[in-house]
Amino acid sequence: MSKLKVFILLLLAFVVSCSKKEDKSPSYHKGDMTILTDESFKSVTEALADGYMINYPETKIKVVTKKEDLGFLDLLNDKARIIVMSKELSAEEVKAYEKQADLKFLPAKFAADAVVFVVPKSSPKTSITMEEISEGMQSDEKNFIFDGANSSNLNFVAQKLKKLPKDLKYSIIPGNKNVIEELNKYPDKIGVVGLNTISRPYDKNAEKLRELIKILPVESKGKLFSPDFEGLREMKYPFTRVLYFLTNEGNFNIASGFIRYSCTQLGQIIVQKEGLQPYNIYRREVQMR
Repeated sequence: MSKLKVFILLLLAFVVSCSKKEDKSPSYHKGDMTILTDESFKSVTEALADGYMINYPETKIKVVTKKEDLGFLDLLNDKARIIVMSKELSAEEVKAYEKQADLKFLPAKFAADAVVFVVPKSSPKTSITMEEISEGMQSDEKNFIFDGANSSNLNFVAQKLKKLPKDLKYSIIPGNKNVIEELNKYPDKIGVVGLNTISRPYDKNAEKLRELIKILPVESKGKLFSPDFEGLREMKYPFTRVLYFLTNEGNFNIASGFIRYSCTQLGQIIVQKEGLQPYNIYRREVQMR
């Protein structure tokens, strides 16, 4: 074999070797990823995933619903790369995350959502007080219906009331959608669901659900607050919650790319179209004289 042929073969081997190394390197624009989200935030998570895949066609993102607490455990046990959260982690949970992920706890906040209290359209009830919520959650009548134990809605209400979920009394109908659809069977009870379940303005399924119920403004300190854009933006509505991403990915791969996309203007526009308040951009009003 001539020296020229040997040189060409070595060069080809080097090129193949380099290309293989490049394929194994982290990439934000190609590959597969699964996101775990509580059912309450599924709509906005799917919308952001769709937007990312449109921008990066070589990526494939699967959104899987899982109760918030269980999703967090999967992240700690390296069974998931990225999750959507709303509850404030305890000091112990933050410590466990930083130890297991070997990363600083830096939640990537991307939207303001809310837990809302709903009744059938036929109900005479028009509002609810913080006192009613607090007392009702400790009553044996169990007048508040949640979508399940370990759910983000229950976790958040418990935190607002400075209680543990296990110390509260409530009824369960699995799934936000089912709570709304079956609420008319229990006219004296109040459903507790995630706003994102019904917030998408022009979605037919969300429209059908909105037709079944009315959202109760919450009275706090003598004033009524609603989970509208103003109530969420200024966090005046007492049960406003901030959604954030948490990942155990230490390099700039799909999870990190997806988080960056969701928090920039393109992602924040999607959040707004979902009927939620973008966390990183606000509507700018300009008065011209």
